[in-house]
Amino acid sequence: MPELPEVETTVRGLRPVLEGRRIARIVAHRPDLRRPIPADLGQRLTGAEVIAIRRRAKYGLIDTDRGDTLVFHLGMSGRWRLDPSEHLAHDHLVVDTDAGRRLALNDPRRFGSLDLIETARVDTLPGLAGLGPEPLGPAFDADHLRATLNGRIAPIKAMLLDQRVVAGLGNIYVCEALHLARISPIRGAGTLSRAAHVRLVAAIRDVLNAAIEAGGSSLRDYARPDGELGYFSKQWRVYGREGEACSCGAAVARRVDSGRSTFWCTRCQR
Repeated sequence: MPELPEVETTVRGLRPVLEGRRIARIVAHRPDLRRPIPADLGQRLTGAEVIAIRRRAKYGLIDTDRGDTLVFHLGMSGRWRLDPSEHLAHDHLVVDTDAGRRLALNDPRRFGSLDLIETARVDTLPGLAGLGPEPLGPAFDADHLRATLNGRIAPIKAMLLDQRVVAGLGNIYVCEALHLARISPIRGAGTLSRAAHVRLVAAIRDVLNAAIEAGGSSLRDYARPDGELGYFSKQWRVYGREGEACSCGAAVARRVDSGRSTFWCTRCQR
């Protein structure tokens, strides 16, 4: 599933094509994805100017001058295609701009979503309501972690995946950040020291920024709007590397909790 870096990369790819342009035509080729697509999508967005494109957690937000925001989630297999030369079977939404550009939202598994909501009410949308701070924003710091994790006995990895603690982190990047910070994923969240909080915040930011710079990690169907694949997977320190050597020489371990794999080094991470 595309995580924060993949969504951020997608948003950055859409921005020069859509921002400041008017939507000349928008067509949904099916009534639903994971849930119904708003029936009045075309009526409310045709002729609207896109004034901003941004990201919140793992969602992309397209703000218009009519006070409406189109919110998209890429689900398991969604991606935007830029100026496609042909219409594909799973191009479920097509957007044409007044500059003659075209974008198609392609989602073979249809686990993604499209919502249209008043911009002022975006934070009330299910999935966006109650989110914690953005990991790359100023509100996410060692003090926030200390206050949020104090007294918690749940493993630190589980707490970082809780979107109420920090928004947008997923399995790949939590595994990578914990390794960089030298913190065991199974350690009780409330046992971390102030120094560990500082290391962890820095590691999360470093990993996410590196992944964004690399265009994300291409898993299965994910590609950037320009069709290029993300290459951060070539930089993975532990994720997907069970049995391979960590930088310290020990073998990378793996465990499965609730169907989700955790990768870490039992020597480096304490």
